[in-house]
Amino acid sequence: MTANVILVTGATGVLGREVLDRLRALGLPVRAMTRRTTLPEDPGVQWVTGDLGTGEGLDAALDGVGTVIHCASDTRRPKNDIPGWRHLLDAAKRAGVGHIVNISIVGVDRIPYFYYKIKLEGERLLRESGIPWTNLRATQFPDLLNKALRVLSKLPVVLMPSKTACQPVDPGEVAERLVELAQAAPAGQAAEIGGPKVYDAPELARTWLAAAGKRRYVLKVRIPGKAGAAFRAGYLTTPRHADGVRTWEQYLADEVAR
Repeated sequence: MTANVILVTGATGVLGREVLDRLRALGLPVRAMTRRTTLPEDPGVQWVTGDLGTGEGLDAALDGVGTVIHCASDTRRPKNDIPGWRHLLDAAKRAGVGHIVNISIVGVDRIPYFYYKIKLEGERLLRESGIPWTNLRATQFPDLLNKALRVLSKLPVVLMPSKTACQPVDPGEVAERLVELAQAAPAGQAAEIGGPKVYDAPELARTWLAAAGKRRYVLKVRIPGKAGAAFRAGYLTTPRHADGVRTWEQYLADEVAR
């Protein structure tokens, strides 16, 4: 097995699938890791079973791998990400992996939100691992906002944080950047990537409701504490890196509008 294979973790997730599509289109040798034991038949991609939580199967999954694009995250149980990182890094060292490309979130270093603290700790573990690395921070995916608004709109009033800016970015465009970084030399902390436009959170809700054909009142709510202050400071956004092309309006027209 040659050492130029690219392994994608979190390969069944929203971002992981986009990364696989682009690697497959480029004809690069790619391996996709999943916890599932029943593996899909996928021309151009070698699927393997590996569990970051326990470390089981990681040595086999990483055998011959030169680069890892790490997209896996347990958003329901974020604490699991840290043991997952340790298992991945230990196995990567044993396999002689030469580059790990990680996806993170804009604002993790400035917003004291639990999940963000976990992502920041993952960045630290990677940085101190001794393995050459690249870390990319991106803004919010429209799919995540869509799911949140579907839940929030079940009530007569949709509660949204006041004076909070968001910058939705298409996951396909983030995937393109990750693949570019994976083919280049390790860059450390890469330039952030955000969507083409910054929106006020209540505006996102109103436009989503209009596209979904729902009539709800949007109520602005002030989020207390340090996290709320960080949201209002604009730390969820990266206006200087508005590199995305697909807008929130385009996403709504394609995925939400009736």
